[in-house]
Amino acid sequence: MSADRLSTTLSALADPTRRGILARLTAGDATVGELAAPYDMSLAAVSKHLKVLEGAGLISRSREAQWRPCHLEAEPLADVWSWLSEYRRFWDRSLDSLGAYLVTLQQNSPGSDDR
Repeated sequence: MSADRLSTTLSALADPTRRGILARLTAGDATVGELAAPYDMSLAAVSKHLKVLEGAGLISRSREAQWRPCHLEAEPLADVWSWLSEYRRFWDRSLDSLGAYLVTLQQNSPGSDDR
């Protein structure tokens, strides 16, 4: 994944409305009207959010008669997950070290049962 694509994906995910739209699309395809329903904003504003998501490759739109349902495209999310995995390994190691340190403190504290 190129850095530019990662930046575009993360930028699209930075907005809570766009994250909400993606969350809704995990349940299945939806029209602009269906995606706009929970938000207090115009259809034009929701359409702008959809264009950002589409530009980042996070959604696609098809044509079914007069409808243009939106569909979640997960590949960019998998790329973000892959990038974040390095940080997860860091935190896992850090938390494992902290856990080992706390066990040592408990074993060496006055009143511990290791006598």
